[in-house]
Amino acid sequence: MKINKEPFGTLPTGEEVYLYTLINKNKVQVKITNYGAIVTSLITPDKDGKMGDVVLGFNTVEGYIPNEPHIGGVVGRYANRIAKGKFTLDNQEYTLSVNDSPNHLHGGNIGFDRVVWQAAELPEQNAIKLTYVSKDLEEGYPGNLTAVVAYTLTDDNELKIDYEATTDKPTPVNLTNHSYFNLSAGREQDILSHVVQINAAKYTATDATLIHTGELRLVEGTPYDFTEPVAVGKRINNLQGYGYDLNYVLGNSGSRPEHAATVYEPVSGRVLEVYTTQPGLQLYTGYHLKGDLTGKNNRTYNRYAGLCLEAQHFPDSPNHPNFPSTIIRPGEKYQETTIYKFLTK
Repeated sequence: MKINKEPFGTLPTGEEVYLYTLINKNKVQVKITNYGAIVTSLITPDKDGKMGDVVLGFNTVEGYIPNEPHIGGVVGRYANRIAKGKFTLDNQEYTLSVNDSPNHLHGGNIGFDRVVWQAAELPEQNAIKLTYVSKDLEEGYPGNLTAVVAYTLTDDNELKIDYEATTDKPTPVNLTNHSYFNLSAGREQDILSHVVQINAAKYTATDATLIHTGELRLVEGTPYDFTEPVAVGKRINNLQGYGYDLNYVLGNSGSRPEHAATVYEPVSGRVLEVYTTQPGLQLYTGYHLKGDLTGKNNRTYNRYAGLCLEAQHFPDSPNHPNFPSTIIRPGEKYQETTIYKFLTK
């Protein structure tokens, strides 16, 4: 498959960034920029074969600066929150940037979705490989970390994301993609009619600042229960705070991607299935989209304009020894895979 490369704009530093387009035999198309490893567009068919873009995004790189909602990017070095921007590793305390007071969020002030990655085209696999070297103490994290993200578009209409990382010092690492999906392809202004099912009986409970208490709480009997398919909007008004913004405990083996969630948009008939090796899945329904961003096709992104399904390790894991470890050491390799598969019914 031929991979199309085109200019995507110029950063304030003067550096030019590029947009890479992958297309499969079914004419499903994904566009990815080497700025922030961002998925800018994902075009899939509805039940009638009409193609439409199912992710939020912008037409040029300028729209992604500063990208406060992290639209479409790979967030890291640590996705989600770390309490008060502090953790202790091998008896040494590290202090991270605090950018979501009082906590550290999605890698800090300049996370991985706000840097330029080195791109390599892999046309035989219909893939693009992106590499970023995060320097020792960048945003406060120890060790020089080499992160590699490979996006592959298969003929089964799967966007497969393979994450790898190595380090020269012990460090936490937790990478995810922060795409906002709207399977109506812009027909609906919000995702409240999307029907969601998540294969999780528990979630990680949080305090008022969305930091995890360490408790794994049952979803049964709560508005967070998506063990059976439920429309996002059915119970969202029963929630206190910010819509859905919580981490589900998947309980998969980690050895291969396993089914984590399914989203269905009834009018278009589009279905999104999520498979992952990761132990957690953050459901975020875009509460903090404020209507001050104008995206593709002059669409205004208001509250609940898209939903995120962020496959990840649990938030604040460096401060919770009972959570699956996110620490890698020299000679070890961080490896995770997430697949977004698109179907219709």
